[in-house]
Amino acid sequence: MRHKNAGRQFGRDTKHRRSLFRNLVTALLEHGRIETTLMKAKEIRPIAEKMITIGKRGNLHDRRLALAYIKSESVVRRLFEHLSPHFLDRAGGYTRIVRTRRRLGDSAEMAIVELIGIGKEADKKEAT
Repeated sequence: MRHKNAGRQFGRDTKHRRSLFRNLVTALLEHGRIETTLMKAKEIRPIAEKMITIGKRGNLHDRRLALAYIKSESVVRRLFEHLSPHFLDRAGGYTRIVRTRRRLGDSAEMAIVELIGIGKEADKKEAT
């Protein structure tokens, strides 16, 4: 029985699943938006929001906490210097999940996870 066992397993062991989430969160914070399956998007959303909240506090301890999870110094620097100040006036809800399509190979529901206000800015910069 799975009483009080929250979260999805994705057919992976614990280390592989944690590594998957770390890579997805790092990519989301680096690029501002990513496309993944809907279930993975729902799993990484709370992790990404916690990382942004850590970045908003912004002291040395929080920077080390973020580095312990993200493992890319450039992404942590971007989180603390560029992303977190963007969300200072927001009390949560930093990400958006938009369902897009069904993947051809296995008909999995796909979704775009984006940082609110960041993904659209990135699109405008690319267009110009």
